[in-house]
Amino acid sequence: MRVLFVVPYLGAKYGGIAKVVQELSQAAGGAGAAVDIITTDADGEQRRQVAHCTWNEADRYRVMYFPCWHRKDFILSRSLVRWFAQHGATYDVIHTHSIFAPLIAAVQWHCRRQGLPYVTTPHGMLEPWALAYKAWKKRAYYKLIEQPALRGARLIQATASQEAKHIASLDLDTPVELIPNGLRRQEFESLPASDVFYAAYPALRHKRLILFFGRIDPKKGLDLLAPAFARIHEKHPTAHLLVVGQDNVGFLPRAKQFFVDAKCMNAVTFADWMSGALLYAMLRSVELHIAPSYSEGFSMGILMCIAAGAPTIMTTGCNFPEAGVAGGARIVDSTVDALAEALDDLLSNPAAARAMGERGRAFVLANYTWDRIAQQLLATYERILTT
Repeated sequence: MRVLFVVPYLGAKYGGIAKVVQELSQAAGGAGAAVDIITTDADGEQRRQVAHCTWNEADRYRVMYFPCWHRKDFILSRSLVRWFAQHGATYDVIHTHSIFAPLIAAVQWHCRRQGLPYVTTPHGMLEPWALAYKAWKKRAYYKLIEQPALRGARLIQATASQEAKHIASLDLDTPVELIPNGLRRQEFESLPASDVFYAAYPALRHKRLILFFGRIDPKKGLDLLAPAFARIHEKHPTAHLLVVGQDNVGFLPRAKQFFVDAKCMNAVTFADWMSGALLYAMLRSVELHIAPSYSEGFSMGILMCIAAGAPTIMTTGCNFPEAGVAGGARIVDSTVDALAEALDDLLSNPAAARAMGERGRAFVLANYTWDRIAQQLLATYERILTT
């Protein structure tokens, strides 16, 4: 089977979608599919230094990059759309990632025009909070562009159970299937020593670290976390908040102001983005992980933290109730009081927090690996192509 993934970017600065597409491509390629990705050279405010309009070999898949015009996460590439119009029909199935993206809409339009089967993954962008955020900009675009594109798809992939329910409620008459994100089990079986992290951040060595790990974005709930953390820091003065995330929408100054206003900025470190051994050593070093989001699809950051054994507090908006049911995470409402109460409870009961972290780790490593998910996705492609 020949599969083409279309995504606006693969730059690490854009967060989880880029990682999902690359990991899934590798797993699907390992499962026997011939997988290609077409994307642009966008990478935040920069451009990736890549060869354009030629296949770049990766591990079990290929990538072709196209030059683009972009401003933050608004990306256009005439050359990518032209290439797709000429070559899209050589693939058995097209799988687009992201919505409210003109580049993706143009590819989907060509799919409908040529009668090409396509699957689309919104990655949480159809969640109620996401649709309500800047709704005045999205309403007309959704009606004119996204709704026809979603209705024209053979399948909409939801990555979380609540997301599947929300998409179904939109009355699109398009099948919706839950296929979650995953991770590579081997990356979490033996994590680097904490000293790798503390060598880079020595001032944090004797702190009780609470991690926020995700994009610096309005939907991530940093406005809730700041007063919640300020409240518990008074009771737990060695607690220190580590914020690790990319800012691709210019939200960082406002995010920092939340903590200045809450009078706790002296106990907060905004770190650079991490990867490789430093990232995994950091995940091993934190005492708690907190995800205060208003809305998520299926967060790769949350999945990674739980897989690393970090005791995790997340809001209902994070769309991962299965982790709570398994006893592997604390799930709370998206309020300052609920976040502060959960932080206080787990900081006051470190043994219970560690036990929860171990349950979460076992649950994720048993159920959310890319090998399993790639098999499910390929079986889904086969089914929609024969019905």
